[in-house]
Amino acid sequence: MKAPMIRYTLKCDQDHHVESWFQSAQAYDALEKAGHLSCATCGSSKITKALMAPPVRVSDDKAAKVPVLSEPAGEKEKALEALRKKVEETSDYVGESFTQEARAIHLGEKPERAIYGEARLDQAKELIEEGVPLMPLPFRPKQKLT
Repeated sequence: MKAPMIRYTLKCDQDHHVESWFQSAQAYDALEKAGHLSCATCGSSKITKALMAPPVRVSDDKAAKVPVLSEPAGEKEKALEALRKKVEETSDYVGESFTQEARAIHLGEKPERAIYGEARLDQAKELIEEGVPLMPLPFRPKQKLT
């Protein structure tokens, strides 16, 4: 017989909430310690467990539904999610190779295309000083776990 899963409401440092299931409290702790948790809305890796209320039965004996963040709640979150979707659909994610890829495209060593990825602040400043056009995105890329 399979062990029951545990559900946590998670909260990021940007105050986004989402529910997620884990095999056990130890499984959650291991993922958190390894840095494998990220916000589904903004990509932040600063995740904590939020207070949770258990589901409550209502008078007609139907279980009350606990809201799950499946869509962005406010206008800002909707706009942010739309931007993320457009970037992901129209650009290539190059991860930590962003600095090298952006420089190579700028110098004509690689074909021009839209890319996004990750760069440290000092790397971004170097690119700007070299005249490489770039802009910071208001979200972190979603982590792909394998």
